[in-house]
Amino acid sequence: MRIAKSALIDPDKNGLYGMAAIALSFFVFAYSSKFGMASILVYYALWFPLVLVDYRRVLGNYTRYLWIFGFGILTVLSSFWSDAMSTSIRASIQYMTHIVCALIAMRVISITTMTRGALIGVIIVLMYSLLFGIYLFDALDGTTSFVGAFSSKNQLGFYASLGVIFAASSVLVLRQRDIIWLGIAGVAGLLCAYCLLASQSATSVITTAAVVALIIGFMPMGMLSPGNRKMIFLALVGVGGLLVVASLQFGLLDAVLGVFGKDSTLTGRTYLWQQGIEAAKASPILGVGYQGFWVEGFYDAERLWDDFFIASRTGFHFHNTYIETVVENGFVGLALLAMVLYGTLFGHLRSVLVRDRDPQALILFALCALFVVRSFVEIDIIFAYQIGSFLLYYAAGKLTLRQRAPAGAFSGVVMHPVPGR
Repeated sequence: MRIAKSALIDPDKNGLYGMAAIALSFFVFAYSSKFGMASILVYYALWFPLVLVDYRRVLGNYTRYLWIFGFGILTVLSSFWSDAMSTSIRASIQYMTHIVCALIAMRVISITTMTRGALIGVIIVLMYSLLFGIYLFDALDGTTSFVGAFSSKNQLGFYASLGVIFAASSVLVLRQRDIIWLGIAGVAGLLCAYCLLASQSATSVITTAAVVALIIGFMPMGMLSPGNRKMIFLALVGVGGLLVVASLQFGLLDAVLGVFGKDSTLTGRTYLWQQGIEAAKASPILGVGYQGFWVEGFYDAERLWDDFFIASRTGFHFHNTYIETVVENGFVGLALLAMVLYGTLFGHLRSVLVRDRDPQALILFALCALFVVRSFVEIDIIFAYQIGSFLLYYAAGKLTLRQRAPAGAFSGVVMHPVPGR
């Protein structure tokens, strides 16, 4: 039986394959540490063979992606000065191939297919966690929380956050009216809300609420002219800045954190950040090498593992993307990563403010906003086989495609999906 090329690589016609590939990728990202190399091979098998179908269409012109590859290239080069060369080589190659998979997905997966596949994937991931999940003691919080089938409540909360955002995007931005997809979005939203509460992850709850509010806030702006949108956005940024200053000045932040049983030190994170800043001073320009700090037998890593009771000697980090990046890849690495993260954020924001009828830009801007907010307290985008890095590079790649006016808008009329190009 022959399978038409369009059923695999045409964003307008490959919905069935695309949804399955995205859903399976979500599951692999969530539980590859449990299922090992076999699950990673499944992930690669979903994306790399598409190159053989039509390499020009699937790969595109990679000279346009140089700014996207910058940080990944540095991680590979850092192997030459890393004290843990074998670790850095292996991890950097994994990260680079992970970026390539995300860029392949960007070429062949439309935003509608991505959203639908993400909803299915999140439901599967969270159902697995509810069926086989456990409770663990969190050394940072000093509490026992439901972590699902993950090793951290923050990872469970992250997937729940993504599920809520994709569910809101499906209903509010893409205006899905099919009863089946409305039902799937509803199930995903309720399941994710329950997991957010069960995980007791303050980071996930606060950031999810903020991003959903952002999506809702942009909805009426779509009916305004681009000039008025820019003015209102700048005004809202100013008001938001004042609220942040006021919350710090009058103790509102402490009150919010107190609801989640945390204090202004984030129960240990500030000490961890301090240690990371001290470690970064040893090699501030290029760092110690990609994933070259948290290595068994290295004194500083062993000391911090002991301080935070990490007996497994794995899965721990500085809980801050910028500090982690400077320690491993220096300020050069931080600049290259910031180029991808903030370049993608502002690129999609510009589309939202300037273009009419661009639901893809709004959804990807919302996801990037989530990554930016979480980047100050979590590590979501600098490792391979993570959903955060996959979605970030997917969103970054979309900026390199030639824009076409979509058929609908998020400004009050029924919309049709924006096809990937």
